[in-house]
Amino acid sequence: MAAYTPKKYRRRPYLQKKKMPQKRLKPGSDAKLKSIFATIGIPEKKPFKPDKFQTDSVEAIRIGDCLVTAPTGAGKTWIAEQAIRNTLNKGGKAWYATPLKALTNSKYSEFSQIFGQQNAGILTGDRKENTDASIIIGTTEILRNQLYDAMHRGRDLDTDLVILDEAHFLGDPERGVVWEEIMIYLPSRIPLLLLSATIGNAHQIAGWLESIRKNKCIVIEENRRPVRLFPLFLHPSGTFFPLLAGPSSQGSKQRLYKKVYKFVNSRHSPRMKYDRRLPPMGEILGALKKYQLLPSIIFLKSRADCDNALLLCAMEACAENPERKALRHRRINELISASAHISRHKQMYYLKEFAIGAHHSGQLPAWKLMIETLMTEGLLDAVFATSTVAAGVNFPARTILFLNSDRFNGREFLSLTSTEFHQMTGRAGRRGMDNIGFAVVIPGKFMDIRLVEKLFNSPPSDVYSQIKINFSMVLNLLLSHTPEQVKKLLDRSFAAYLMTAGGRKKEHYMPTGATAKQLWESFLSHLDFLKEKKYVTNDNRLAPDGEWTSQLRIDHPLMVAQGIRKDLFPISNPSMFAAMMAAFVNERETDDESIEASMAPKILFKTFEKINNGLKPFASEMESNGFQTPRLFLLPAVTLFLWARGLAWEKVLAISKMAEGDLAMLILRTADNLRHIRNIGSVFPDAARTSGKAIDLILREPVVSTCEV
Repeated sequence: MAAYTPKKYRRRPYLQKKKMPQKRLKPGSDAKLKSIFATIGIPEKKPFKPDKFQTDSVEAIRIGDCLVTAPTGAGKTWIAEQAIRNTLNKGGKAWYATPLKALTNSKYSEFSQIFGQQNAGILTGDRKENTDASIIIGTTEILRNQLYDAMHRGRDLDTDLVILDEAHFLGDPERGVVWEEIMIYLPSRIPLLLLSATIGNAHQIAGWLESIRKNKCIVIEENRRPVRLFPLFLHPSGTFFPLLAGPSSQGSKQRLYKKVYKFVNSRHSPRMKYDRRLPPMGEILGALKKYQLLPSIIFLKSRADCDNALLLCAMEACAENPERKALRHRRINELISASAHISRHKQMYYLKEFAIGAHHSGQLPAWKLMIETLMTEGLLDAVFATSTVAAGVNFPARTILFLNSDRFNGREFLSLTSTEFHQMTGRAGRRGMDNIGFAVVIPGKFMDIRLVEKLFNSPPSDVYSQIKINFSMVLNLLLSHTPEQVKKLLDRSFAAYLMTAGGRKKEHYMPTGATAKQLWESFLSHLDFLKEKKYVTNDNRLAPDGEWTSQLRIDHPLMVAQGIRKDLFPISNPSMFAAMMAAFVNERETDDESIEASMAPKILFKTFEKINNGLKPFASEMESNGFQTPRLFLLPAVTLFLWARGLAWEKVLAISKMAEGDLAMLILRTADNLRHIRNIGSVFPDAARTSGKAIDLILREPVVSTCEV
């Protein structure tokens, strides 16, 4: 006999949840958008006329330093062109520094066309061409290193103008120190032109520069976008609404549109269907196409989401003009003609047939470059990208879409900052191609619509000092400075200025970064350790080992130098040398348990163990003194060894357990470290020769491509 169940606990059939069929998006638009959508189109072609902020900037750099802050796409490159032209007309030289190799390559191509191939040179870790040219385009690290060398030799930097692109990188936690060092070390006779996205404390930065360079630094601020931006909200039903209603009666800030406000505050708002953790991307693109909102960039949370989005779109492919499709096929064939691997890319089908692509750091550089080229030339409908594409890569769209109000910084997910948000929205609206651009907010689990409302209304973020001491900095400064002179340099830091601006403490200006006192104490602790290990003499001069170690401008110079000192590296075997160097470059934990003994010769395992065990005492001493040391993993070493020995890319990729872009970056950074060892050939000729051979072995297709874009 069945047990009795009390009435109040009985499950009623009509209360059971039923799996309801998901409704398809039904594209629609709010009546308020009729007049807005009517403005979509291509602006009338007019002769180029520079904006006032552009001409003001060119005049400002004639008389001193200049900091230009303007939205993405506003025309900052034109200012750089005119400043370079004026410098060249006087018989001078110019140095143009960018934060990214991809951006450096792009600017090199652009300036070669404008000023002539013979007048442009490039300096990155991968390329070194025409280095005596009147215009040098390079990465900021290369420029900083040239300043180190100039100070060491007691010479002036051989240029008459320095342009720092993406100057808001001054506030980057990892690389901002390089920007700050350049600004501190650069001779005041050389005009400094800073080009930046909009930043909140531009006048504070200018005040600091004036205090250390004794030159007038003129701030040119432009807040107006070249193409008007209109924010939209995509309701789960498929209807577009304005996101914002307009200024409120209490103030000038815009508030949420009434129907969006109702959606946000409702406890039972409808939800958009999700597949593979993503909304129906194909249906969304169909809605965008209906209202002429393509091409678009859709910012997603992860690489996997970008890749999976392609599958969802392929199921809902939109009809396309056959002529445009044929043109895209021809252009793709041109771009991949020198790269057999790229031609077999697993996402090529989606690119060719559906005009969609995925762009993220897990992709090979050549693939990303092709996506950027096709998007810029108007041959794609949509690119699915992580937020990192917003900085330093130039391929705008008519519309950008957000699914998340946060981003992953490599360690954790944090809410978007004002600067990050405006960089992303800066991609919406193509100058000369669009009358209006759109930013579409898609509701979902990781979308805080209230936060996005604030970000649309928020001023640009302030930039703060990120300077910190490292062993490479200490060694290179001691090449040409006494500790007392170094202290004076550190007193010139942006951090010191923020703390004591105007003779008053400004501690509320320092949410991150070190004080001048902390910087000096850190310098002394680094100096004491270098003395203890005989890299620096007791009278604060570089010992012979300190001199050659100063040329190892890499992430872990002391660890590598100690390995060279103790003769731990296999300097007669290029493949093995590349393998061991990869272990120092690798920054992520790897699955060494997956390595089989048959993958590599026993000598590799013995060499790795010899280096790891040989450096453990030194690493322990560093850590006990508060300095970070790398944890060495075997899998990157095995991976680079097999690649250097000629194993096929697909097989090496499978063994590495990495994405293609990550493996390419490991190889490129290993090559960069090997170049620094090649630079100390006067002291270690055998190691230098082996480094050069190792570089040749690992830099090949598809890591580097001869394909010209």
